[in-house]
Amino acid sequence: MEHGYTNSTVGDGALVVKCYQGPDAAVRLRTEARFLRRLRRRMPVPKLHAVTDTSVSMHYIPGVHGQDLLDEGHPVEVLAECGRALSRLHRMGFVHGDYGPQNMLFDPETFRTVAILDWEWAHPGRPVEDLAWCEWIVRAHHPEHVPHLRHFFEAYGGPVPSWEERHAAMLNRCRNLLDFAARWEPGGEGEKLWRQRIDDTADWVA
Repeated sequence: MEHGYTNSTVGDGALVVKCYQGPDAAVRLRTEARFLRRLRRRMPVPKLHAVTDTSVSMHYIPGVHGQDLLDEGHPVEVLAECGRALSRLHRMGFVHGDYGPQNMLFDPETFRTVAILDWEWAHPGRPVEDLAWCEWIVRAHHPEHVPHLRHFFEAYGGPVPSWEERHAAMLNRCRNLLDFAARWEPGGEGEKLWRQRIDDTADWVA
């Protein structure tokens, strides 16, 4: 991705406006809007305000990003809550597609989820997609908290795929993002980044 992101998001304290970038932007916009409508009152998601041809606007929700809470030393609380929230979503038959603490807002006092963000990749799918990607986020960006992943899987409460299956799902997602980056900017920094991440991920062991 040109700047490492698939969207541009701005807010004024009342509304958050998200504009989509890169390949298939219109499809991802429609997907996000559809899932925000579908999951309203069923999951903690932002309330949809308006949809245009190029943007989705949502009501602002106060909270702290999960990745910030991880950096502040709360891996057990954050990862356990990630597991509980994901279990609720999977019981509906959907996967988020980019699930992890980086796309979740928490109440910093109770560590309960106040919002799950960025639904542009959501679809009906297999639970291993989200389970593996949340693990990938921790392994790639918060490696010091890998020992705490057990709290994520325990709180999820359902069957946990084997390491081999999770690892394969991580690599598959990385390859999909490599394809996305290559279509957006062939030979660019995003493509180089995901090639390196695929190599790094391939070397991981349980």
